[in-house]
Amino acid sequence: MRHNNKINHLGRTHSHRDALLSNMAVSLLKHKRIFTTLAKAKELRQYVEPLITKSKEDTTHSRRVVFQNLRDKYVVTELFKDISQKIGDRPGGYTRIIKTGNRLGDNASMCFIELVDYNDLMLKDKKAPEKTKTRRSRRKSDATAAKTEAPKAAASTKKAVVEAPIEETVAEIPEVAEVEPVEQENPVAETSETPELPETPAAETPETEEAQ
Repeated sequence: MRHNNKINHLGRTHSHRDALLSNMAVSLLKHKRIFTTLAKAKELRQYVEPLITKSKEDTTHSRRVVFQNLRDKYVVTELFKDISQKIGDRPGGYTRIIKTGNRLGDNASMCFIELVDYNDLMLKDKKAPEKTKTRRSRRKSDATAAKTEAPKAAASTKKAVVEAPIEETVAEIPEVAEVEPVEQENPVAETSETPELPETPAAETPETEEAQ
């Protein structure tokens, strides 16, 4: 009976299973994505993620532990040099499994497993999570908004009081300027008409003398 025994042996012996997972981990770290069955991908995720976590501490002991499982010095160097720097801020979950359907031959469920930080398309679509608001935060925000609006309102009223008399004096100035030129135009019109009156008797006087 298999009570409390969650290990999937994958139909292989212990040594064969370890060799399979080691080779798959090397391929994943080298190519950043591999296609395999869903059962193998789930076991590979449990095998390779502790090794990636171990690479965050670049010490001789951690390098020996990782090399003991991978047996490839070039992949170990790439893991500690490049991959560890890219996943340094991530607390876990370095891999992603996406199902691709069933295989035609034996109808086995297939998928591909990849490193999360090396998929540029998924990183571009990712958006920053929105902060959830609570009642306390709303009350605090309303109180702060009221405090900030009160001095602004007071300052606006002071500006209105100061600017009001200035606008009235400025408005009165052009009215006086418009009235003065109107009063000066009337005497000019009268003087232009007065010299025409004495011209008529001057024209009549020579006619009377000739008639005599």
